[in-house]
Amino acid sequence: MPEYAVQARALVRTFDDGTGVRGADLHVLPGEIHALVGLNGAGKSTFMRLLLGMLKPTGGSITIAGLSLSQADWSAVGHLVEYPLAYRELTTRQNLALAARLHGIPPTRIPAVIDAVVNELHLAQYADRRSAKLSLGNRQRLGLASALQHDPRLIVLDEPTNSLDPSGVVLLREALLRRAGDGAGILVSSHHLDEVARVADRISVLNAGRVIGTLDPREPNLERVFFEQVLADDKAHT
Repeated sequence: MPEYAVQARALVRTFDDGTGVRGADLHVLPGEIHALVGLNGAGKSTFMRLLLGMLKPTGGSITIAGLSLSQADWSAVGHLVEYPLAYRELTTRQNLALAARLHGIPPTRIPAVIDAVVNELHLAQYADRRSAKLSLGNRQRLGLASALQHDPRLIVLDEPTNSLDPSGVVLLREALLRRAGDGAGILVSSHHLDEVARVADRISVLNAGRVIGTLDPREPNLERVFFEQVLADDKAHT
C-alpha cells in the first residue's frame, strides 16, 4: 500500500487578482478522511483542481499513490469539484454508465455497480429521469454517485454537501466512512466545520492559499479555534 493516497509539496499557483495557492503542503493517508477548511476565497477549489491536474502548478509537486500526475492511475480516482458534471439529456442511469466506462469498469459489471450506488444514495426513483429534470440536490447526489461508484482509492470532493438536504448529508457521510474503512484516502473541502468534524480524522486550515495549521475534530470550540488561526495568520501577513 502506498504511503500517501495523495501528497502535495510546496504547491504554488497564483492569479492576477492575488488569489491562489502559495507554497501549500498536504497529504492524505489511505483509509483517512482529511478535511480542508477555509473561508470563501481561501483557495480550496484551486488547491483541489491542482491535485487533480485541472490546473498546472507553477511550483511544487504532486503525487498520487506515489506517482506523478502524468503516471497516476486515474481510474482509481473519484472527484467532484465545484459542481456536478452531467449530460442534461441523459438519464441518471445513463450518466452513471458513461462515468463507469470512463473509469474502466468492465461492461458486464456496470449494471450492478450502478444499481449499488443508486440504492446507496437513494436515487432509485430518479434513475430513469433526465438530469435536466433533477433538483439541485439530486443532481449533486448524481455527481457524488459518479465520483464514488467505481470504488476509487483516492476521493477528492469540493464542498460535497452543497444543495444536499439533511438526509443527503447523512447518506454522504455514511458513504465516505464506508470507503475510508475499505482503505480509500479521502480529501474533503468545506466551510461547514461542524459537518466535517463528524467524519474527519484530520482537519487542515487553508487561508490566503497557505496551509496555516490543523484542527482537532474533537475540539469542542472548533469554530473559535479556527477563527483564531485565521485572524493570527491575517495579522502576520499584513
